[in-house]
Amino acid sequence: MSRNKIALIGAGNIGGELANLCVAKQLGDVVLFDIPPKESFAKGKALDLEQASALSGSDAKVIGSSNWEDCAGASVLIITAGIPRKPGQSRDDLVATNLPIIRNVADNAKKYCPDAFVIVISNPLDAMVYEFKRRTGWDKSKVVGMAGALDSARFQLFLAREAGVSVKDVRAPVLGGHGDDMVPLLRYTTINGMPVGQLIAKAKLDELVARTRKGGGEIVGLMGTSAYFAPAAGAIAMAESFLLNQKRLLACAAYLEGEYGYNDLYMGVPVVIGAGGIEKVIELELDAEEKAMLAKSAGSVQTIVDVVKKTEG
Repeated sequence: MSRNKIALIGAGNIGGELANLCVAKQLGDVVLFDIPPKESFAKGKALDLEQASALSGSDAKVIGSSNWEDCAGASVLIITAGIPRKPGQSRDDLVATNLPIIRNVADNAKKYCPDAFVIVISNPLDAMVYEFKRRTGWDKSKVVGMAGALDSARFQLFLAREAGVSVKDVRAPVLGGHGDDMVPLLRYTTINGMPVGQLIAKAKLDELVARTRKGGGEIVGLMGTSAYFAPAAGAIAMAESFLLNQKRLLACAAYLEGEYGYNDLYMGVPVVIGAGGIEKVIELELDAEEKAMLAKSAGSVQTIVDVVKKTEG
């Protein structure tokens, strides 16, 4: 059997870590793609990873390229292309810069990778994944945004540290847009099956919810650029579930057609990812407060999507 091909669009910080995880897990051969001025950088990073694999024992091949033909036939396409956030910027500030990039990627993906399962990481996430699907016309099962997996992981970590327990025992779903009004669901958050409210006081939980919502901005403020280890790990969890048909239940930005009362919108919801891509959207029962928070988040997403729709290209 031939190995899967995984095309990573963007060879920056996230792209490099994605490639590293693909090699470590031996998920398939990797194409680390970037624009022509950065082709040598992509080739150098790929060569470095291949040399490291000789020590780790991985046989996955890694190439750097600026030629879309090298991505042809990819099973998975993970898109990080675009400008990362800088201190003081919101994700929405990146629309003007990153919209032409995602459109170019969509056009080439449609030509060279028509059967790929696509994971979009580029910000503003919910708008970029929406535009990719609109531009390609691909089925909603094939195009997903990496957001909820990252937001849930941040919340999971903060809760585990506060409760003094293993992160493996925390389940902490986060819904909504990938922004400052995302919706961590405390009613559905558990630590080894126990309601989180029995182990962490309400006031502290509120603090952790606020920190989760600002999680990306906290890292930008500290590093001067966007996070990359955790976003890469989130995308690889999704890719691995697809490639190995694991049918994991993960929070991801999925295209909604009536679920949760929303249509023609990408937003973070629980989904099952298997060999068919997004195989199911899980609709949780929400109370009035949760519905109101989700409506606010959806409104923020819709605002930026409306800007994308009005932008020619």
